[in-house]
Amino acid sequence: MAGAIALGALAGVVGFIPLMVGLHLTKYATATSNFGHMSILIIALIVSFALMFAFAFVCITFARDFAMPFVLAEAVALSVVAIAFGIVRLVRK
Repeated sequence: MAGAIALGALAGVVGFIPLMVGLHLTKYATATSNFGHMSILIIALIVSFALMFAFAFVCITFARDFAMPFVLAEAVALSVVAIAFGIVRLVRK
């Protein structure tokens, strides 16, 4: 079970990467562009959810007994990384 939790936490961290990339790409969007800030962030959110669901699907397919700890660790890790990212950005300013 510890392996499932560790892999779930790793999957949660990987699931946050598209959100960071999307936030970085919003710096290059102009105010009048058709592909605005919100579009980039929504696509990043969809990619992040797709990654999270794909990891959960793989876990359910290969190790159904460990699916619950994996998915919970994945969600908690994503939340912790997002909160830590926000706090670090707030403290830097």
